[in-house]
Amino acid sequence: MKNLKFILAAGVLALSSCSQTTRSTDRDKVVADSIAQEINVLTAQKALFAKMEIKDTIKIGDLVQLRFTVYNKADSVMQFCKWHTPFEPLISKYLDIKNESGEEVSYKGAMAKRMMPPPASSYMKLNPQDSVSIDVDLLKGYAIEGAGKYTISYNSQNMSGLMVRDSISFVYIK
Repeated sequence: MKNLKFILAAGVLALSSCSQTTRSTDRDKVVADSIAQEINVLTAQKALFAKMEIKDTIKIGDLVQLRFTVYNKADSVMQFCKWHTPFEPLISKYLDIKNESGEEVSYKGAMAKRMMPPPASSYMKLNPQDSVSIDVDLLKGYAIEGAGKYTISYNSQNMSGLMVRDSISFVYIK
């Protein structure tokens, strides 16, 4: 009987410690998530990021010119890999372009095979609080053909290290 009381007490103690651990784990997860969000905000403020710009309306036959600008908000020189960005010739599909139906526009440019890791010559340095821009005609690498609204998203953050938060749109008219 004494053994049964001892086993029962140990079981209650074990169960109560499990619920305490769960509450502590949930609280720890909330704190960890909060810290991770703050780190992401601070990193985004200090890291390289890029923005894309394009005219709202473009006539068929005109250049479909995209301006790609990289910003360095850090207090030190930063670098990014120019592979899969407009800072190299069109030899990779670094944009997703979709029409208003959600169909992806075909990429018609070259596709380079790369050796990893990228050599030092494939990186561009950017001074603190500086930016660098380049213009590219999307018609040279993408089959944008019919009239309509198109949405452009950058898809190569993992290769270049550049964050582009927003997609952009334009209307292609006759």
